[in-house]
Amino acid sequence: AKALYINCHMRTPTLQYLYLQKPVTMMVVICIISVLPWIGLGDFSTKGEPREAIVAVSMLQNDNWILPINNGGDIAYKPPFFHWCIAALSLPAGEVTEFTSRLPSALAAIIMAIACFLFFAKRSRNDIAFLASLLLLSGFEVHRAAMASRVDMVLTCFIVLAMLQLYRWWELGLKGIPIWAILFMSIATLTKGPVGIVLPCAVIGIFLLFQKVSVWKAFYKIIPIALLSCILPLLWYYAAYQQGGEAFLRLVMEENVDRFLGKMSYGSHEQPIIYYVYITLAGWLPWSLLVIMSLFTLKYKRPQGTVKLYWERFKDYITHMDKMRLFSLLSIVIIFVFYCIPKSKRSVYILPIYPFIAYFLAEYMLFLLKQRPRIWRIFSIFIAFIGGFLLVVLTIVKSGIIDKYVMSSTSDISHYVTALSESWDIIFIITAIFIVFLIYDIYKSKRYLTYNNRYLYSVVALFFGIQLMLDASTLPAILNAKSMKPFADKVVSTVPNGEIYSYVESSMMRFFIINFYAQNRVIDFEKEMPKNGYLLVGERDFNYIKEKYGEQYTFEQTLRSDRKGNDVKDYILLFNFQQNTAE
Repeated sequence: AKALYINCHMRTPTLQYLYLQKPVTMMVVICIISVLPWIGLGDFSTKGEPREAIVAVSMLQNDNWILPINNGGDIAYKPPFFHWCIAALSLPAGEVTEFTSRLPSALAAIIMAIACFLFFAKRSRNDIAFLASLLLLSGFEVHRAAMASRVDMVLTCFIVLAMLQLYRWWELGLKGIPIWAILFMSIATLTKGPVGIVLPCAVIGIFLLFQKVSVWKAFYKIIPIALLSCILPLLWYYAAYQQGGEAFLRLVMEENVDRFLGKMSYGSHEQPIIYYVYITLAGWLPWSLLVIMSLFTLKYKRPQGTVKLYWERFKDYITHMDKMRLFSLLSIVIIFVFYCIPKSKRSVYILPIYPFIAYFLAEYMLFLLKQRPRIWRIFSIFIAFIGGFLLVVLTIVKSGIIDKYVMSSTSDISHYVTALSESWDIIFIITAIFIVFLIYDIYKSKRYLTYNNRYLYSVVALFFGIQLMLDASTLPAILNAKSMKPFADKVVSTVPNGEIYSYVESSMMRFFIINFYAQNRVIDFEKEMPKNGYLLVGERDFNYIKEKYGEQYTFEQTLRSDRKGNDVKDYILLFNFQQNTAE
């Protein structure tokens, strides 16, 4: 009996690995198909993406991987790990592209989804873990962050990985040093600052207190880990200070301390506390709609008893709650509350709570499938209608049928309709067939709604199909029509070599898109005051230039954008200027 016991326990990890191998393979395939092939299709059309990508361009141009200068004299607002990733991934291609600049975010989302699946599957049911990972990938906010050249997805990935490793450290009895957790927190800090250490340590610390670990023990267990996590970031901060001096220190204080205290020198996404409530619901579209719809089908009991009684019941529930579920719940609450404190609020800040919400959401969706199948049927009809309607509209637009009705319009709608009508491709046809097949499958399997999870996965797959159609065939056409890349190409053609001078009234704004496509050649006009050259300026801002420097320089307009720029929100002008000589 003892030998059999030992043999079973020796085989358990192998059996568990084989049991998880197929879902993990499926997750990898789904991740690759739904994200990776499409991240390079869209040109830069917002100021945020080229602002990050140009830092990597500067690293490769100047071989400065510590504190590179970009956009004519700026230093990066964030630590360099994200930019290191872009630069390293761009080395084989020899240049930074839209694809390579978005690749770190896409890989981070894939790694996080697979890691969360393995974490939840080993501590819960396999179907819940698999569904949670699918929901995580398809939710609006995570999917958007995975497709963008921004630091937030990489930061989220390493914060979540650190939290999962710290929980595993607790399972092992807090023995030894959690090397992986320390490494992940160090990388998170090198991605966006000390929040990469603060959040994981806060979550595991409060979780330990809920496990009746003394405050003193929790303190002396966590503080050394936090200090060890500071070593790698401090090496970079010291090296960056050697290059940037006091200007670098001021930037660090403003981005990490003043932002949290609401004392920044400029307004930065200031929002009320309730902002994160509705932005989280929006970030979980379309799955949050199912939750909201289900609230009208649940049975509610009139409250009975005192507040004290309900408090005791709540404490008892928390005490007997599954440890992994409690850890997930605390992760959501602590991170959510933390980001409610500063005035500066953005939807991407709370991305680390999404994997843990995904777990509870998967549980709830499976509960509704068995206990409230009618609401699932209504929701599936809604998703099928959205998919069918979108498919019909895009087919009509892409076929060019309505071109003649909008060509006379001077609005941007005609511009986008024309772009869509020219974007007919094989990917759209394949995804259209896939969507039609899934709509039919959902209709056909309605009678088996409560017998298995096939109906649920058909609805999830249908939404993946809708996302795939948008990402692969529709959104790139719209975003490319919105992008200022064509104008940037004209600027590069007009000024193929040398500096391109610029002026923007706002101290925080630059011609980010043009600078990226001009390979970091755009510099500040007023800092340099050159004798001649080319000047990029917004139409409104040129009034200032003309008034202040009209007697000193002669300006001759060379180019004018046909639409307002994505960064300065104004028509962009390119002038050939010459300094007037004194008679």
